[in-house]
Amino acid sequence: MIIGQAPGVREPVLARPFAHTAGKTLFRWFEQFGGMSEATVRSTIYFAAVIRCFPGKAPGGGDRVPSPNEISNCSSWLNDEFEILRPHLVIPVGRLAIAQFIAFDKLDEVIGRTFRAQRANVDVDLIPLPHPSGASPWHKLSPGKELLAKAMRKISRHPAFRALR
Repeated sequence: MIIGQAPGVREPVLARPFAHTAGKTLFRWFEQFGGMSEATVRSTIYFAAVIRCFPGKAPGGGDRVPSPNEISNCSSWLNDEFEILRPHLVIPVGRLAIAQFIAFDKLDEVIGRTFRAQRANVDVDLIPLPHPSGASPWHKLSPGKELLAKAMRKISRHPAFRALR
């Protein structure tokens, strides 16, 4: 299961998650490190989001970060998905998605590591990824670049991911 922050403005129109620039980067990571094309990733990995609707644009541009109230209002959807799907591996993408499972201050503390987490009474392995947005260069610079590669190697070696190939 891959969990993003929220749909962007294009996702509802194109009827698929990670449908624009961030998606191109995310799927390039899976191709490069996991040997899986976008079509394969989309057809074998379930995509979820912290909130279900586009939160709107932020005053300074870019997508607005969902409020705690919006996150709370949508939490039952994610809990239901966990109860139904019972995933073994969860890949939260970006700061907000990661924070739904573990507390942290800096991405350097969590990217490239595996955690055990629980949601809706389902125990999962959690391997966080940075957000692939062009708005943040974190994954393009050291140590982010190396930590991203480490995280993707962990994902590609995880039994739940290997079972997809």
